[in-house]
Amino acid sequence: MAVLCSGGKDSTLALWMAMREKHEIACLLAMVPKREDSWMFHHPNVKLVDLLAKCVGLPLLKVETSGEKDKELVDLERAMSSINVEGVVSGAIASGYQKKSIDRICEKLGLKHLAPLWGENPENLLIDILKHKFKVIITAVAADGLGPEWLGRELDNAAVEELIELSKKYRINPAGEGGEYESLVLDAPFFKSKIKVVEAENVWRGTSGYYLVKRAEIEGK
Repeated sequence: MAVLCSGGKDSTLALWMAMREKHEIACLLAMVPKREDSWMFHHPNVKLVDLLAKCVGLPLLKVETSGEKDKELVDLERAMSSINVEGVVSGAIASGYQKKSIDRICEKLGLKHLAPLWGENPENLLIDILKHKFKVIITAVAADGLGPEWLGRELDNAAVEELIELSKKYRINPAGEGGEYESLVLDAPFFKSKIKVVEAENVWRGTSGYYLVKRAEIEGK
């Protein structure tokens, strides 16, 4: 299996679940969009997926994509067709557009699509991340209730409780599935080493922003 991986919590959790279910993981596949407003793929700090791949100990295939709604699906299909695997793992939770798009490409290419997080309660997924000691930081926000103070913040118990309350107040997805926020996994139970952010800055644009990691490195656990 190839795992679509951005370095965020959902794709990393999906990777871990696939590994625990004894699926053979051949590689990670990271799509790198040229546009910040990609419909399918993470943009902030996706370059750090190189470090995540080293921490996990898996080969990485990085493919640049236009980031335009229809063209990026063509780019994804081309990338998936270049890998000799039986299927693809994704971290889709509730986005019908994302899941159906990957379903269609997999059907066309004769591949299986494994989406272990699909349909799960987003609050439970956040609790699972805490329970299994994933170290996650917020790298972008774009929703009511999420200000610049969230950028670079660790997803700990207090943060999860706040996200759940904000989801009730503003009707946002607490797991960020609607693009409310994006994340970066620095450590997880199956990592052989972990990522350390050395230098970063907040970039804020009125109602949204991102945490730009300028320098990061791998360190032992």
